Amino acid sequence: MTGWHIGVIGGSGLYGVDGIEGGEWVDVASPWGEPSDAIFTGRLGDVRVSFLPRHGRGHGIAPSDLNARANIDCLKRLGVTDILSVSSVGGLSEARAPGTFTIVDQFIDRTRGRPSSFFGTGMVAHVSMADPVCPRLSQLAGDAAEAAGATVHRGGTCLVMEGPQFSTRAESHLYRSWGCCVIGMTAMPEAKLAREAELPFAMIGMVTDYDCWREEEAGVDVAQVIAQLSANAANARATVLNLLRALPSERAPSATDTCLDTALITAPPARDPDLLARLDAVAGRAFAAGR
Repeated sequence: MTGWHIGVIGGSGLYGVDGIEGGEWVDVASPWGEPSDAIFTGRLGDVRVSFLPRHGRGHGIAPSDLNARANIDCLKRLGVTDILSVSSVGGLSEARAPGTFTIVDQFIDRTRGRPSSFFGTGMVAHVSMADPVCPRLSQLAGDAAEAAGATVHRGGTCLVMEGPQFSTRAESHLYRSWGCCVIGMTAMPEAKLAREAELPFAMIGMVTDYDCWREEEAGVDVAQVIAQLSANAANARATVLNLLRALPSERAPSATDTCLDTALITAPPARDPDLLARLDAVAGRAFAAGR
């Protein structure tokens, strides 16, 4: 065994992973509520992989209604070591054209009201989000996408908006002025929660449209997005397979694996037992280490 267990969270356009051996859909219970769907888990050679359709099979869950805490918690409970997020996004520059892939390395979170932490009163923790993605996994994802034939942009800031409506033109221009390269609705709080669960995280943004900053064109609509989704899907599936096949023979430790060691701040006597019980998968390693 290699030590790798890759969790793949598939967004619009990626609803499954091809080539998985012995795969089966499994239901995982979480104290954080219901995840988006059952999780398809199996192997590709020595690498275990678990796939979660972010919006559920049939795309029935809106971005604001996603239970990201349950999704991340369930992947952690299955033994996932690293997470690859695949999401459809809009392009905020000419270079990030429809059909291209962006390996995101930064985020600006403009979501509202979504539970964004596993921690809280009774067990406070502050993880660093200065560098929100795993450089090792991001490098592998970029290489895998290029091998699949995609045009890949390595690096770039993703603006995560609440949705479900698309941007106004004023918003789109504002986000461009902030230096954002792509825009989506689902990467937050997903990336924050993955960090709290000590899971290295990488994101592939599959560009479907130019949002609405091009004044001479109509704004993005669902028909345009769906048309590009089918074109992106084959590259996305090939990218995931390439990544799984190209993983190093053994998984070296990541700094994210132990990031809670310097994040937990509530003194043990003041910790809420009920919250600790809910954190058994997310923070069990750190608690067992006496943190």
